[in-house]
Amino acid sequence: MVSLPIGLQLYSVREDAAADFEGTLRKVKEMGYDGVEFAGLYGKEPAEVKRLCEEIGLNPISAHVPFVDMMADPEGVIGAYKEIGCKQVVIPYLTEEYRPGQERFQEVIDGARVLGEVCGKLGMKLAYHNHDFEFVKIDGEYALDILYREVPDTLLETQLDTCWVNVGGADPVEYVRKYAGRMLTVHLKDFVGEKSEHMYALIGIDEGEKKESTDAFELRPVGYGKQDFPAIIKASEESGAKWLIVEQDEPSMGKTPLECAKMSIDYLKTL
Repeated sequence: MVSLPIGLQLYSVREDAAADFEGTLRKVKEMGYDGVEFAGLYGKEPAEVKRLCEEIGLNPISAHVPFVDMMADPEGVIGAYKEIGCKQVVIPYLTEEYRPGQERFQEVIDGARVLGEVCGKLGMKLAYHNHDFEFVKIDGEYALDILYREVPDTLLETQLDTCWVNVGGADPVEYVRKYAGRMLTVHLKDFVGEKSEHMYALIGIDEGEKKESTDAFELRPVGYGKQDFPAIIKASEESGAKWLIVEQDEPSMGKTPLECAKMSIDYLKTL
């Protein structure tokens, strides 16, 4: 039995949330999720989002917030999520110019220290959510490890996306254990196939034209791909994680986003 509570990253059902935010939150709760991680507020005020979460019975765990948005107004942007009740804000993705190997990657390292300080003052934590591009090596060391070495754990926690760790060429179980004690949340994401040219078209934020899933790489509901979730979840529990968060950037298997989210939670309930 999974001992940790399970949340849903709302980016997984973003079109539903944009069309009917309250209704989508209620459906997420009905599926059996304990909490949610935000990816935008769809025009809602923080106080309204807080009220809805309290009324529906969902824990507002954390939020994915673009790095440049937080850097533009750290106290204001992070403070909005503090008002909602989030315990953590997360740097979710880096555009090309900020990625490892580019000159502006140092800005991410420096900025994480600044944002981590602001979070601390607000009684929150900052985390970083990886993709596979952090698994390039700089002087023989993965860029992700450089980030976590350069920014202390007092300022920056991990949010390991176990799919992208795998795609990046590392072992998700080993990576969760490597950062034991430094994580509030672990992302559960499943996939089939191998690393391919158009993978990022499947997460909805690719540079260029969005493409359909291919046999080469496809995101799947949790439990319907190649990830070893019993081992990942055991490592998460033993490494001090407090939440498991399901994320599926694009639906697959002929299902809608909400149907995929239900398939994921139903699978996790069988463990």
